[in-house]
Amino acid sequence: MRYAPVRQPRIADVLTERLESMIIEGSLKPGERLPPERTLAEQFAVSRPSVREAIQKLAARGLLTSRQGGGTYVSEALSRAWSDPLSELLGRHNEFNLDLLEFRDALEGISAYYAALRSTPADKEMLRQRFEALERSFEGRNPELEARADAGFHLAIAEAAHNVVLLHSMRSLFQLLEKSIVANLRHLFEKPESRPRLIQQHRALFEAIMEGRAEDARNAAHEHLVFVEDSLLELERAETRAQRALRRAQAMPDRS
Repeated sequence: MRYAPVRQPRIADVLTERLESMIIEGSLKPGERLPPERTLAEQFAVSRPSVREAIQKLAARGLLTSRQGGGTYVSEALSRAWSDPLSELLGRHNEFNLDLLEFRDALEGISAYYAALRSTPADKEMLRQRFEALERSFEGRNPELEARADAGFHLAIAEAAHNVVLLHSMRSLFQLLEKSIVANLRHLFEKPESRPRLIQQHRALFEAIMEGRAEDARNAAHEHLVFVEDSLLELERAETRAQRALRRAQAMPDRS
């Protein structure tokens, strides 16, 4: 019996797969600039022509792009699975905000659970930095900055979960998530007690992940989003009552 010869993989193909894996796992992020060819060749102990060929293949697949002025970058399109028109459309219709909160409840609960189980020391350091940035943002009382820090904290949790499907789902929703959080915070901060409650909830989530308490982390994520949803529903009901009362007042005949 004759066997087919075993063929050694080409270096460029191996490097292509390695770079693809780094993009998938989040080591190389959308918009991030790759090191120069010479540096990559030294880091991977391969020739510059192999690096160049791997980059060309990834560029042909839409994973890498070249920008004017030099440099190769991970494609920004990888973070925009939800297209800008769709994101803007959903952002203009507040009735879909609760749908997003329900989806976040499922997605972020499991992200927090796995982050508590799988986060590395490097992940925990990043989580600490993002959480401290979130705390500082609450002191500034700027909903846009708070939303960016809030979304960044939750994205760091998804990264620490080490599940690439969860991670890219969160990344694809990042812009929509920021807009949703801005809208939520503006409404929630109409009640003075909301800000301290939100800080407390985020701290509980952070500490559960840092201490490896997976179920507590999942529950903390769920309780946080339920609080946001219930608060928004209550505000909507209050607004409806106020508008109803105004219409009644305007309908009353003038008896003066």
